[in-house]
Amino acid sequence: MRALLIAAALFAATPALAQGPATSAVLADPARAPATSTIIDGASWTCTGATCTATGGANQPATRACRRVVARFGAVSAFSYKGVTLSADQIAACNA
Repeated sequence: MRALLIAAALFAATPALAQGPATSAVLADPARAPATSTIIDGASWTCTGATCTATGGANQPATRACRRVVARFGAVSAFSYKGVTLSADQIAACNA
């Protein structure tokens, strides 16, 4: 019985542990935001207005992830990937 309770507690805690660091983008043109969830390199992106957030995703540099998002959604004014926030210079390079 004790093992069952421990297993249930671990199972319930798993989603909180799986969240990981934040991944988000702010689109320069909110009209380019997709109406439905979009998968890019394994990350599931959902947008509300100009703000898009994602869960999951491939292990890759934030700069590459940014370029992949820009290719699908258009220019961004802010970007973070798995807790790494890009600088203004990095965002400019991503949008180029």
